[in-house]
Amino acid sequence: MTAKRAFDIAGGLALLVLLSPLIATVALSVAVGTGSTRAGSTTGLLRRRPVAGRHDRTFTMLTFRTRSPLANLPLLLHVVRGEMSLVGPCPLAPGHRESRGDGRRRLSVRPGMTGPWQISGRSELPWEERELLDLHYVDHHWLGMDLVILARTLPAVRKRRHAPHAPHTARVA
Repeated sequence: MTAKRAFDIAGGLALLVLLSPLIATVALSVAVGTGSTRAGSTTGLLRRRPVAGRHDRTFTMLTFRTRSPLANLPLLLHVVRGEMSLVGPCPLAPGHRESRGDGRRRLSVRPGMTGPWQISGRSELPWEERELLDLHYVDHHWLGMDLVILARTLPAVRKRRHAPHAPHTARVA
C-alpha cells in the first residue's frame, strides 16, 4: 500500500466519521426536498453517474441530489473503497475525449474528489487548461502536493460560493 492510499483511507474514514452528522442532515434534507421519504418515490437521495476509474475500470459515482458542494459528500465512500482518491484528476465519463490519446495517462491514477482543477477556477477554466492541470498532476503528484491541494480546496469552494457571479452548482466533472 502506498502512502497516498494509506492517507486516502485514513483521511476518508476520518472525514466520514467527522462529517456523519452533516451527511445525515444533507440526506434528510434531500429526502424531504425530493419527496423520497414517501413510499414508492422514484427520485431517490443519490445521483448515479458512470465514471472511468483507475486503469479505465468503470464505477458508478454517487452524489446527493442537491445543488451545493455538499452533494459531493458521498464521494468519501468511493475514496475509502479505493475507487477514488481525496486528490486526483477530475472524474470523467467512460470514453470521454479527455481520457483518450495522450489523456489516457489520467487513467493511471484514481480520480479525485478535488484536484488542481478544483483550486484553479474549475468551471471558469477552458477544457484544455483543465486537461493540462490534470495531466501535470498525473505526471508529478506526490503526497506533499496532495496536502497543499487539500488545504486550498475549502477556501477555493468558499470563495466561489460567496462570489456574486459564482455558479450555484458544484460539478465534479
